[in-house]
Amino acid sequence: MGISIGLVGLGRFGQAFADLFRVHPSVDRVMLCDREADRIQAIAGRPGWHETFDPKDQFTRFDDLLATDVDAVAVITQPWLHARQCVQAMEAGKHVYSAVPIVSLPDGDEILEWCGRLVEVSERTGQLYMLGETSYYRPETMFCRRKAREGAFGDFVYGEGEYFHDVDAVCSLREVREQRLSSQAGHEWLKIRERYRNEGIRSGPMHYPTHSVCGPVSVMNARAERVTAYGYSNRNGDPFFADDAFSNVVALFRMSNGAAVRICECREVAGSFHQPETFRLMGTRGTYAERCWKDNFRTAAGTAKPLQEQVLTDEEMRDPLPSEVALAFKRLQDPDAPEESDFSPKGHGGAHPYLVHEFVDSVLKIRTPAINVWEAARYMAMGVMAHKSALRDGETLEVPDFGDPSL
Repeated sequence: MGISIGLVGLGRFGQAFADLFRVHPSVDRVMLCDREADRIQAIAGRPGWHETFDPKDQFTRFDDLLATDVDAVAVITQPWLHARQCVQAMEAGKHVYSAVPIVSLPDGDEILEWCGRLVEVSERTGQLYMLGETSYYRPETMFCRRKAREGAFGDFVYGEGEYFHDVDAVCSLREVREQRLSSQAGHEWLKIRERYRNEGIRSGPMHYPTHSVCGPVSVMNARAERVTAYGYSNRNGDPFFADDAFSNVVALFRMSNGAAVRICECREVAGSFHQPETFRLMGTRGTYAERCWKDNFRTAAGTAKPLQEQVLTDEEMRDPLPSEVALAFKRLQDPDAPEESDFSPKGHGGAHPYLVHEFVDSVLKIRTPAINVWEAARYMAMGVMAHKSALRDGETLEVPDFGDPSL
């Protein structure tokens, strides 16, 4: 017997996940919820939905969805709504999956308050929380976590994580903002944003740090202790950055394992040196960067061997999905695909199918998911304190922590 799940927020990103949840072998029932009914109809009219979707399982009010017996909800609404809706769902007895980030607000103290509240509610209610950070399931992140578990890095020494997403890149941040603001929720946000403007509170890219910090943090299994950061403020009067203190921020963190990690979050930059969203990690024995693994095989002083380099493909780096899950996703992409053919996952480096499976499987087995609430809070705390440090011209600040999984 599988689980039931309600998808909340059926905009462009929510639409990308709907079919993956529907075809997962452990999902028996999918409910759809969006304030704009035409979005529900657009998904319900897709091929295959008439076979499994019950018209009574559609809602334009979040409260009505939570009043049902649905097991879990996937919150893929506007970022400023994520935390409050996840809290509401857990209080109603539902497990939750949240799109990134935990919450998007100009005030870093509010972000930290929401992190603490999410941890408290999850611990008190016993409901699971998972953050849908795509970088966690990029091929290189999966590969490096395997190497870390093997001890192949040795002691971690240094790491880098970065997200270079220029405002006018192919995936235009201007267009994304315009689409969000054109909706009902977007109109509400415009009114709320005025309060922050009147109080002089300004945000920045480090308030959305999950793409850049996820790789180093999840591989090293370490938390940030201190941070020093510097910011670059827009200089050409671009209205996109009118509410931001910085368009680019670079931060250096001292981690709990003794390593130093440099993080870049940049929204006004002409491209990147390599991949715009990536990380690098250096250890006393092994190093990973740009699809290349290097190993000196050192286990003690004087035991190093000639350095070996291995250039890797995505297929070599990915973890396998369970065969029945991979087959379901493969048939979704190509109904006529032979059963023995390979499955090539799509979406943010192939992360989308992995995120869906991890959440469904954790709910089915009632186990702590990857990117759980404690891990997610660590990502956000790093960004919040980096932003604060940049506002103070590089003052070194302590990074708060919210503990470890208790479920």
